Amino acid sequence: MTVIKAALTQLAWTGDKESMIALHEEYARKAAAQGAQIICFQELFYGPYFGIVQDQKYYEYTETVPGPTVERFQAVAKELGIVMVLPVYEVANEGEYYNTAAVVDADGTYLGKYRKHHIPNLPQFWEKFYFRPGNLGYPVFQTAVGRVGVYICYDRHFPEGWRELGLNNAQIVFNPSATKPGLSNRLWELEQPAAAANNQYFIGANNRVGMETEEFGEDAVRFYGSSYFVGPRGNYVGEIASQGDNELIVRDLDLAELTQARNDWQFYRDRRPESYTRTTAP
Repeated sequence: MTVIKAALTQLAWTGDKESMIALHEEYARKAAAQGAQIICFQELFYGPYFGIVQDQKYYEYTETVPGPTVERFQAVAKELGIVMVLPVYEVANEGEYYNTAAVVDADGTYLGKYRKHHIPNLPQFWEKFYFRPGNLGYPVFQTAVGRVGVYICYDRHFPEGWRELGLNNAQIVFNPSATKPGLSNRLWELEQPAAAANNQYFIGANNRVGMETEEFGEDAVRFYGSSYFVGPRGNYVGEIASQGDNELIVRDLDLAELTQARNDWQFYRDRRPESYTRTTAP
């Protein structure tokens, strides 16, 4: 069987870490009850999106990977028999922090992690205050449901990483995000479908919803949800989620479509890496 059932969450900040973790566990259980075999949570899923401000108090959200939250969901993954992509705030050393996603297999095994490479430093996205750039490459993890890669939020504006994941043989790439209205709206509609078509794999793109006003007051922004799956020809798989509601998005992905799309287009045959000299120039 080549069809797998995949899930995304888009959830509003509850106000504290423990209830946010519990909410995501609830949604993982809902997904499994609907037959989902893999689920990806949103960027920095157990906290607010603190890039809105620059404040050292949010360093308290860091954890080791694996660590308490990842280990908790390893147990959930094993119980439910579901692969999990867990975007967390990682501490690697004192003062060395990363925007990270851990990947856990359906038997609860920790498979590894991806660290976000491209770190913005823009109004209301002050991420260089919180994160070092990723340094683990673009890994693709062999899971119970197929080969899974991760790209995180701002990464999506950089086509080079999407291609690296394709060259590393990804079948599904997740792009957990925290994206607000403004410059990003049109790109949210364009970039993941284009990347899926250019690289010929499935992409699951999820975004937060709601305003974190109690956390950030007048600085709070309204995250616009609109989470979706897209296939290797750039077509949406099912409907796009709402802009404001907590939602669980569950879709059937037919991995056989990947081979057919690649055979039809032959992008990987016809690429010319020897000619792309400026792409990797410093």
